[in-house]
Amino acid sequence: MRLATLLLSATVAAAPLSTPFVALAQPAPAAPAQGSVHTTPESFAPLARRLLPAVVNIQTSQTIQARGNRPDAPEMPQAPPGSPFEELFRDFFERNRPPGSRPGQPPRRAQSQGSGFVIDSSGIIVTNNHVIDGADEINVVLQDNTTLKAELVGADSRTDLAVLRVKTDKPLPAVPFGDSDSAEVGDWVLAIGNPLGFGGSVTSGIVSARGRNINAGPYDDFIQTDAAINRGNSGGPLFNVKGEVIGINTAIVSPSGGSIGIGFAIPANLAKGVVAQLRDSGKVRRGWLGVNIQQVTEEIAESLGLQGGPRGALVARAQEDGPAAKGGVQNGDVILRFNNQDVREMRNLPRIVAETPVGTKAPVTVWRGGREQNLDVTVAELPADQQVASASPAPQQAKPGSTIELSGLGLKVAPISPETKERFSLRDDARGVVVTDVAPGSSAAERGISAGDLIVEVQQNRVASPQEVQEQIARLRKQNRPSALMLIENGQGQRFVPLRLQPERSGSPG
Repeated sequence: MRLATLLLSATVAAAPLSTPFVALAQPAPAAPAQGSVHTTPESFAPLARRLLPAVVNIQTSQTIQARGNRPDAPEMPQAPPGSPFEELFRDFFERNRPPGSRPGQPPRRAQSQGSGFVIDSSGIIVTNNHVIDGADEINVVLQDNTTLKAELVGADSRTDLAVLRVKTDKPLPAVPFGDSDSAEVGDWVLAIGNPLGFGGSVTSGIVSARGRNINAGPYDDFIQTDAAINRGNSGGPLFNVKGEVIGINTAIVSPSGGSIGIGFAIPANLAKGVVAQLRDSGKVRRGWLGVNIQQVTEEIAESLGLQGGPRGALVARAQEDGPAAKGGVQNGDVILRFNNQDVREMRNLPRIVAETPVGTKAPVTVWRGGREQNLDVTVAELPADQQVASASPAPQQAKPGSTIELSGLGLKVAPISPETKERFSLRDDARGVVVTDVAPGSSAAERGISAGDLIVEVQQNRVASPQEVQEQIARLRKQNRPSALMLIENGQGQRFVPLRLQPERSGSPG
C-alpha cells in the first residue's frame, strides 16, 4: 500500500494525468436546535453552482530530455577501431538502451494536469507545488474553457503550496479562505477539482479526522476526508457548507492510485500565511528556534515529574548559538507553551514556530527541575538548508578505568579512552561515557541502546565517567524514582531515553 500518496501530476507525454484529490462536502441546514443532529441536505446544487466558476484546471508541460542526449547518460566504452570489441560493445549498448533513449532522439514534451482555485478576482490562483513543479509552461483553464497563460508567483515545497497569476480583461470569480480550525469531525464538506482531466467535478463527504500526520513534511496537520479522490484533483479546494475554502486537496492513501475514501487536505489556516507571503515576496520566511526535539512519553513525563501527563516537546539538543540557546532554553527542557500557544505534543511545535514572524520576542514556558519556568526567545529565520550546529569542544576526558556494569539496567559502560575510541570508531570530540555491552532483553535493549552509544547525561546531569553514571543511578534509587532519563548520542544524533530502574541483583549465597 502506498501511504499518503501525493496527488502528483503524472508527467507522461501527451497523456494528461495528475494528482488525486481529497474532497468532502454537503451543505448543512439552518442552525438546528441545541442537541439536535444535522440532516443530510437535499442537494448541493446551489452551492456547487456558486463555487464551480472559481475552480480551475491547471495544465503544465515540460521538456524531457531523451536519456541518449543527456550528458549523464552512460557512454559506450571506446575500443580500437576494427577490433571485435567495437562491434560487441555497440551491439550490447543498442540492445540494452531504455525505450526513448536512442542516440539523436529529440527532446519530448510531457504534459500533466491538476486543479486550483481563484482567491483574488484580479487573477491570483492557489494550487499544490507538486502540480507545477518543474513545469516550463503553465496554463489555467477556466470553467468556460477560456485558457490563460499563468505566471508562477512563488512556491513552497515544505507545505506543498504554490501561487499563480493570470492576466484577464475581466474580474474572475473568487472564493475566500475559511477558518479550518472550526471544522469538526463529521462536518459536511465539498470538493471540486479536475479528476483524471475530466474538468470541473464535484464530490461530497465529511471530515473524517483532524490533525493527521502523514510524514509528508515537517508541518503535517492534515484534514482527512472520505470524499472520492483521484489523480487530477491535487490543488483543488475543500469547501465547508458556507462556501469557504477550509483545505487544499493534496494526498490520498491508496494501494492502486485510485480513491478508497482516505484523502488529505492542507488546512486553510496553515495555507493562509504561506499564500500571503508567496503573494508578497515569492518566498516564505519561517521562524526558527534551533532545537532538536522528541516526543514526551509517559515514562519521560514520569522521570521529569511533569504534571498533567505527557505533553509538550522535549529538547534533546539546543543548538549552540541558536535562538533557543540564546534565550536560555537548555537540553532536557520540555517546551509547554510557545508564543502563548499550548504545545500539546512534539509535532505541534515546528508549525507554531514556523508561523511566528521572524524577529518576534516570543514568551516560552518550559518544564525544568520539577517546575515551570518562563523565558523569552527571539525567533530567527529558518535557514534555507537546516544548519547543523557545530560540535561542542571536547570535555576533559576521564582517566581510563575498568568497565562498570550498571546493575538492573542491562548495561556495561566504560570511560572514553583511546582504546574505546578505536574500538567503537568514536569521534575525537566524543564526550560522556561509552556503552560497551547491552544485555539482550533488557530495558536498554528494548529502547534501542546499543554498544558504541554514548551516555551524555543522566537525569539532565552531565556525566564524564562510569562512576558518575553509577552515582546518579544510586541517587535516583534512593529517591525511589521509577526510571532514569538518559541522554544518548550516536551517529543519528541525540535523544532522551527513559530506563526503568530494576532492583539491583543481590549476590549469590555463599
